[in-house]
Amino acid sequence: MGKNLNIYIIFFAMSVLLSGCTSIDSQTYGGDNYYSQVRRIKNQGGMYKIGKPYKIKGTWYYPKEDYHYSEVGIASWYGSDFHNKKTANGEKYDMNTLTAAHRTLPLPSVVKVTNLENGRSLVLRVNDRGPYAKNRIIDISKKGAALLGYQTQGTAKVKVEVLEKESKLLKQALLGKELPKNAYTVAQAKPSAKKKKTNLHSTPENKQLYVQAGSFSRESLAYDLKNKLSKFGNTKIATAEVNEATFYRVRLGPYADENVANKALEKVRDYGIYEAKLIKD
Repeated sequence: MGKNLNIYIIFFAMSVLLSGCTSIDSQTYGGDNYYSQVRRIKNQGGMYKIGKPYKIKGTWYYPKEDYHYSEVGIASWYGSDFHNKKTANGEKYDMNTLTAAHRTLPLPSVVKVTNLENGRSLVLRVNDRGPYAKNRIIDISKKGAALLGYQTQGTAKVKVEVLEKESKLLKQALLGKELPKNAYTVAQAKPSAKKKKTNLHSTPENKQLYVQAGSFSRESLAYDLKNKLSKFGNTKIATAEVNEATFYRVRLGPYADENVANKALEKVRDYGIYEAKLIKD
């Protein structure tokens, strides 16, 4: 259906719930266990490091191991200006993988980031330092921002939480220590749920086919995206109540023909909204 968005898991099989009862699996580079992750990191010149206190624009920052870290604040993202440049732990930054920059967490650490504006969550590997502007707490790769649904708007209010077990196991593997026998190992990522084959031509008369481009808790953000996508066809906003909260879903359509709907979906994803999907409603 259109371009397949193939995302794999990071270190362990984990489904990350998205708004609208959909889910994805996430990973930075892939691999079958922690040791293969380490090989990829080291092959790029990466290492485990905490780092000494440092000063940026008059403010001191104190890196440390904090496996209970949890913070709410503003996330931004960084892309082509830093692509292929070295990260703070020596890896190469790739804007098309799921990584992030943080001011004080150990490098690398594994974190879960939740976009509090639309309910989407993603697991990322922190391997860089920053951000230092406007009290932002995390800088996420371009792909990560797209999957979290805020690439087009630039920033979002998020919650960042360290995943203690995964961070410690990655540290052990990077330092050449033997991992416990029950450490998670994975082969190639598996989708979080199998998609059932559906003949969209046989959609019930009371169901219509749409391209859903995004879901927002703030109405203004939904209307902003609606205006941007109007050039691709009839665009509207549908409201939905989820856990006593109102979400504003931006949709194109309806479409009577599956092929036409797929072409619209492809245009929206090419525009940079990779999480867009076909729905029946």
